[in-house]
Amino acid sequence: MIGKICGTGSYAPSNYWDNNDLAKMVDTSDEWIRERTGVVRRHISVDDTTVSMAVKASRAALENAGVKPEELDLIIVSTITSNKIIPCAACEVQKELGAVNATCFDMSAACSGFLFGYNAAQAYISSGMYQTVLLVGSEMLSQIVNWQDRSSCILFGDGAGAAVFRPAEGVLPPCVTYSDGAKGQVLSCESRHQKGWEEKVKEGSTVVYMDGREVFKFAVKQEPAAIRKLMELTGEKLEDIDWFILHQANLRIIESVAKRLKVDMAKFPTNIHEYGNTSSASIAILLDEMNRKGMLKEGQKIVLSGFGAGLSWGASLLTW
Repeated sequence: MIGKICGTGSYAPSNYWDNNDLAKMVDTSDEWIRERTGVVRRHISVDDTTVSMAVKASRAALENAGVKPEELDLIIVSTITSNKIIPCAACEVQKELGAVNATCFDMSAACSGFLFGYNAAQAYISSGMYQTVLLVGSEMLSQIVNWQDRSSCILFGDGAGAAVFRPAEGVLPPCVTYSDGAKGQVLSCESRHQKGWEEKVKEGSTVVYMDGREVFKFAVKQEPAAIRKLMELTGEKLEDIDWFILHQANLRIIESVAKRLKVDMAKFPTNIHEYGNTSSASIAILLDEMNRKGMLKEGQKIVLSGFGAGLSWGASLLTW
């Protein structure tokens, strides 16, 4: 038994900042940002929260799946920007949806979050523990970005994506996941909810810090390696994969992965130009856009791959 995605949804705030808006805030330009990242604009919340975006994406996914909220057994929300410490975002989403029969918990795996959540949903369904699962990636990164750091603020945006899973016949393929906590300092953000947090705020460590060079080197090496390992374990061939849906962190990273795998870039859809890096929401938003455009056909083989803070990374195979 496997978990089959039967519906998707996504949401991004209507308000956005394009590269020219950022050029008024830091020493940068539209050309500089496009060339190095592929980002053209990013959606920035004015009235939304992590939970409200998750709810809107979830409602769209439930409608697409033809599933009622009370049919949900499990809700997983992947986020590093929850509204509150407690209750968790998943419980808040449950309350708003009226999903009274669902067990709820959050997952904190940053940009790998939707991928890791996908694996968790599959494991729960294949074990028979849960039947109908809602997985959501929702991030309000505008709240933790240092808008004075031109090397990182150009990348991030707000948004949410969701998918509904139900059981289907089949054998669950292996997944490939890794973590390396020893290198976690290259992408970090201190909590404000700790002793001495006032000093942390003054130090600037409660906003995202990223060593862009190290993250780039890590991603272009480890992501293709994970995908190749996945192919080895599943017995699939790269040329037989219809789509490679990667975390939308940087267009140059995605292009580098395609080049290293020697796979046509046409198989690597992107939307980073529109949303920037939305962390755990990025794969889900792209998946929903492809679904609604009719790009995903029954039986297609799709590789999901993500990487991010932790450091954590991996790849999974799904059949649409």
